Amino acid sequence: MQRRYYVYIMASKSRVLYTGVTGNLWRRVLEHKLDAEPGFTTDYRIHRLVYYETFHYIGNAIAREKEIKGWLRNKKVALVRSFNPTWEDLSEGWGEMTKAGPSLRSG
Repeated sequence: MQRRYYVYIMASKSRVLYTGVTGNLWRRVLEHKLDAEPGFTTDYRIHRLVYYETFHYIGNAIAREKEIKGWLRNKKVALVRSFNPTWEDLSEGWGEMTKAGPSLRSG
């Protein structure tokens, strides 16, 4: 199985944006939602996955992350809108899967 890497954009309810790169989108988004690391995303309650791209090579993912981070806000907003016009949380329900996991396996 080929490894995948992700460039993602998270947003707060007031649409403060954060762009990142990861090899495990599910885990990383849950870390944001749970405020696992103090800092910018915790301070601004950036908990909603609104955009992502998939890559086969980490170098390509990092290059794309740097490209997006270099953009002005309006260009980032246009990118999110082109992919997710309603700004819905694309990870809705991922936390419930984690909470349900142990009880499903223990029976």
